[in-house]
Amino acid sequence: MRAAVLHGTAGALLLTALVAAPADGRPAWPDSTGSPETLGTAVAAARAATAGIRFGTCAKKQDVPGKLQCGTVTVPLDYAHPDGKQIKLTVSRVRATGRDPHNSKRKVPRQGAFVYNPGGPGASGMYFPLIGFLPEWKRIAAAYDLVGYAPRGVGRSAPLSCQDPKHFVKGPSPAPTFPSESYKKERIAEAKAYARGCVRRSGRAVRYYSSLNNARDLDVLRAALGERRLTFMGASYGTYFGALYATLFPSHVRRMVFDSAVNPDPEQIWYQNNLDQSAAFETRWADFRTWIARHDKVYGLGTTPEAVLHSYDKARAQLAAEPAGGKVGPGQLQGAFLQAGYYDDYWPQRALALSAYLKGDPKPLIQQAEPHPEAAVEQENGTAVYTAVECNDAPWPTDWRTWDRDNTRLARSAPFETWGNAWMNLPCAYWPVPRQQPLDVRTLPGALPPTLILAAERDAATPYDGAVELQRRLSGSVLVTENGAGTHGIGGGPNRCVNGYLDAYVLEGRLPVRSADCAPHEEPKPAAAKSAAPDSASDKAARPTR
Repeated sequence: MRAAVLHGTAGALLLTALVAAPADGRPAWPDSTGSPETLGTAVAAARAATAGIRFGTCAKKQDVPGKLQCGTVTVPLDYAHPDGKQIKLTVSRVRATGRDPHNSKRKVPRQGAFVYNPGGPGASGMYFPLIGFLPEWKRIAAAYDLVGYAPRGVGRSAPLSCQDPKHFVKGPSPAPTFPSESYKKERIAEAKAYARGCVRRSGRAVRYYSSLNNARDLDVLRAALGERRLTFMGASYGTYFGALYATLFPSHVRRMVFDSAVNPDPEQIWYQNNLDQSAAFETRWADFRTWIARHDKVYGLGTTPEAVLHSYDKARAQLAAEPAGGKVGPGQLQGAFLQAGYYDDYWPQRALALSAYLKGDPKPLIQQAEPHPEAAVEQENGTAVYTAVECNDAPWPTDWRTWDRDNTRLARSAPFETWGNAWMNLPCAYWPVPRQQPLDVRTLPGALPPTLILAAERDAATPYDGAVELQRRLSGSVLVTENGAGTHGIGGGPNRCVNGYLDAYVLEGRLPVRSADCAPHEEPKPAAAKSAAPDSASDKAARPTR
């Protein structure tokens, strides 16, 4: 135990409180008395509790309504050395309205801060507080200050970069379903260069950008907000470091929602999770094609899922021969349709764009799929954080033959996303800094307050088995399933049944006994949708990513 980091009697007393066992005397899981990082987190949280967060006007370039306030919280780069280099995380807030949305004369008691993370790794939650303007969130917004933040590495929170953004967003690009040996060699060379670029552009400090440190940062944020216990909702990847938080700091949890859960089994982090994700996207891609086929009178892309696939492949071939607008090739087409695997509200506009392109009008497809140079910095930053966190979190296969074998085998049954996912993660095979061993997510009975897990049965980004595994590992957790649906991130969305469970838990602490089921939300209606517009701030707030 490094007593030197305990700054005086007050610091020692606060440290004791922060790492203490639950009030009923049962021990936390795992034992939280030993590691330098645990002690460093307590020191950083004590400082943050004293300093608080000075909220004020947000930066002009964020282009947000005046009710959104912004501030910063300071955390150690390395929790094992809390007196070493410090970094600042940006934080946003909209205060609780205190008014019943159904009766403006009725006051609603404030319950504290409600902190949200949309996932990634690499996504920012800075826009999240704006979600309180949406009808589905107004009850929660009445009782809680809605708090978002940019995790370490993201945005202005000690940002990471692995590549010149000018070279990051480019098109057209290929996306071979069954890549040649020469193409594989090109991608291996790119992955090696990208991994080296992360250290060259961001320094050796890149090793401290990890899920465990994201969980520790969350505890410092809790303290800075003046919260004795945390109310938190994580979506997608946010469920993973939320689960780490629940394991490391169970007595610091008030209420916790896991929306679209990552499988936290250490054997899954992260290589196997990505293979499972690729397999699941094939199923969701089939769901989308089935929907298009049912609406052949609108789109004319085929009356069966197989016929729709033929139309898609025809467009791929044409784009490979002549990119649309000189910018949209097979890679951009695949990226646009991958989004539809996450969110079914994209289905009408994606189907319309494909239909129009095959009928000779490329404009809708170009608008929906072309690279956007103005977003290059943000996108490159998000990818850099994604890569650093996942590569740092766990061991990865370092022999290309393992990747080649596993992805070649999987692509035979799941060609849609397999190789694209492999190329995204391949820098982790050549990661030049030490990797961690994943924490065994697990809590003992009674150590953690009841928590809520939300999952769509056919979610591709975080397959449903992950939610089942998380429930098995978090004692007392409850799983609510949206049956027959596949949208990624279901809390506060279009399903009233799901939202009823979410509101009951967040506002009143009420949960079903162990599990509950909801019918699927209504499928999107086919329509001659308007061409895609940039995401609004509220849409950004609502979208989980992984």
